[in-house]
Amino acid sequence: MAKRDYIDFDKEEVPVVFDIDLEEDTFTMGINYNQTNDFFTVDLWDSEGNVIVLGEKMVLNRPLFDDLVDERLPGPSLVPMDEAGNEKRVSWDNFGVTVFLYIDDIGDDSDDPIEDNLDYDGDDYDY
Repeated sequence: MAKRDYIDFDKEEVPVVFDIDLEEDTFTMGINYNQTNDFFTVDLWDSEGNVIVLGEKMVLNRPLFDDLVDERLPGPSLVPMDEAGNEKRVSWDNFGVTVFLYIDDIGDDSDDPIEDNLDYDGDDYDY
């Protein structure tokens, strides 16, 4: 059973666009898939339809929008991860099976795959 809530959508329907409530804000999120290179991307708009970010690549255990500074971004981190910590990357084969787009809204956990994948200074992700 998942420790965190995740954003549930059917990858067979990608590209898909949907509204999502995160904390006290509503966003429109788009999920796309690059078949040539086997990766997913995320688009995000505010409640007024203004673009916040387009084409953010999902990287395992790396919070989306982590390198962006924009006050319009959602409060909780959105993180593609395998809570069991077994996967090495996000792919068509594992997304929605063992890898999900989680809303990282729980406290620190010593068995957390995000924390386990960081090096000493906290910024070394497995791309």
